[in-house]
Amino acid sequence: MKHIVKLLLVAASIGMIFASCDKTGNLPTTKYAVGTDPVLTSSVAATAPVPGDSSKNIITFSWTSANYATNASTVKYILEFDSSGRNFAKEQTITITGGLSDTLTAKALNTILLGFGFAYNTAYNVDVRVTSSYGNNNLKLVSNVLTLKMTPYVVPPKVVPPSTKALYLVGSATSGGWGNPVPTPAQQFKMLDSVTYQGTFYLNGGQQYLLLPLNGDWTHKYSVQDNTINGLSAGGSFGADLPSNFPGPATTGMYKITVDFQHGLFSVVSVSQFGLLYVPGDYQGWTPATAPTLGAPKNDGNFDGYINIPAGGSYQLKFATTPDWSNALGDAGAGKLSSSGGNIQLPGPGYYNFTANTKTNTWSATATTWSVIGSFAASGWSNDIPMTYNSSSNSWSAQITTVAGDQFKFRANASWNINLGDAGGSLVGSLSYGGNNIGDPATNAAVPAGKHTVTIFLGNGGYYTYMIQ
Repeated sequence: MKHIVKLLLVAASIGMIFASCDKTGNLPTTKYAVGTDPVLTSSVAATAPVPGDSSKNIITFSWTSANYATNASTVKYILEFDSSGRNFAKEQTITITGGLSDTLTAKALNTILLGFGFAYNTAYNVDVRVTSSYGNNNLKLVSNVLTLKMTPYVVPPKVVPPSTKALYLVGSATSGGWGNPVPTPAQQFKMLDSVTYQGTFYLNGGQQYLLLPLNGDWTHKYSVQDNTINGLSAGGSFGADLPSNFPGPATTGMYKITVDFQHGLFSVVSVSQFGLLYVPGDYQGWTPATAPTLGAPKNDGNFDGYINIPAGGSYQLKFATTPDWSNALGDAGAGKLSSSGGNIQLPGPGYYNFTANTKTNTWSATATTWSVIGSFAASGWSNDIPMTYNSSSNSWSAQITTVAGDQFKFRANASWNINLGDAGGSLVGSLSYGGNNIGDPATNAAVPAGKHTVTIFLGNGGYYTYMIQ
């Protein structure tokens, strides 16, 4: 009997298996429909709104349904925009769920165009398409591509740019100090466009500056709200006539400053760092931290600078590679430097050109007086026009009279051994040893005919500028 029961159970199991394999009809196919690519159209072929159109509807995009087998209200459509020819590699998008059209205001479209870095009031070809999918991003379908002509307009800037269309740098961080007017073009920005200014400048470490729309005028300035904000020396927000000076970077060197009035932002990027050599002595109380410095523009241990040593005292000094006495260098005899050397002894007061090289451990000091020499009718490159030293501004000045085409240079001790001309190139407006004739239109601006005051600023070790008024 037990065997009969087992056989019946096996038969019943086999019957159930065959019963479960019976075909009950085809599965529904509409639930898994593939859909169709949407077809995109635009209400216009070109747009060129003006600022007054910001809140107006400017363009409508419409597309056909993707015909997914799901509730149409859950279908996702993504409008994609990109500069023509980039195959949407850097696209900007708008997502619409369940809709078959989207209308943009001029402001919304302008934001997209400016996001591509397009220039104001310039027409560009822009590719537009729409991509559809289920709400979970599955089964994407892509429409045709429309190429439309679109022109971005100028958005009112966050900070009103200077009506002078010029911008100048002034302050203790600069070569010219707080003197106003400032040396130009060494401390003048270049206008990249109506709302962006940029320049590469020498900045003294740990000092401050302001931006002026009019050289020689303190009436208005660009500044910051609070210069104690951490990291502001590298950039941040600014505005017109705010209470605080810009904080300069901590380290002396050349910096590229970009001023963006459109967004009310500025940035400061290091280009090169100067090496500094401190020159403490009895003329300033033997205090390295507050001593004048020589500069090494290439940070290669080769230092140069000018320091005024007033009458009185012993005319002794040392060099220090840090603003303390831990790395002092003294005179080892025969123009050599040594950490065990004695005080450097000068013959007396004067405006000295110091050079020092911490790689070869050498130094020199030359007392200088300065003059202008050029193609002036009264001198003809043969007679120097003496310059007068101003201790309050640490500068030298002279009066010259020029005619059209005149050129000139600065030199020390009425000799060509030490002469300074325009550095030219990206440093036009600054001075370099043996540099270009000032007034040579091939390398710097021509000097207008007339009477001028010319001034040189030599107080920033390794970086020197001039001003013509």
